[in-house]
Amino acid sequence: MHYFLPFIILIVSIVHLCFLHEFGSNNLLGISSSLDNIPFTPFYLLKDSFSLVLLFLFLSFFIFLSPDYLGHPDNYQIANFLVTPAHIVPE
Repeated sequence: MHYFLPFIILIVSIVHLCFLHEFGSNNLLGISSSLDNIPFTPFYLLKDSFSLVLLFLFLSFFIFLSPDYLGHPDNYQIANFLVTPAHIVPE
């Protein structure tokens, strides 16, 4: 189940995008109005691409410029194999 679920989600997402591109979005009342329709491309495609680029820029900042920003300070202490850390105690 853990292996197939991401593939099932991917297939359902692709089918959803195909139906959205083919028939367009709908409202809950079922009233057809062609005045409010916005084409999927280029408007939604550009908007989603811009959001994706901003997300990658944000993540790239942490990956390339400050990878240690979200780390814990204990990770930078020199290991001493002769002393057990104070927070490790027997039960």
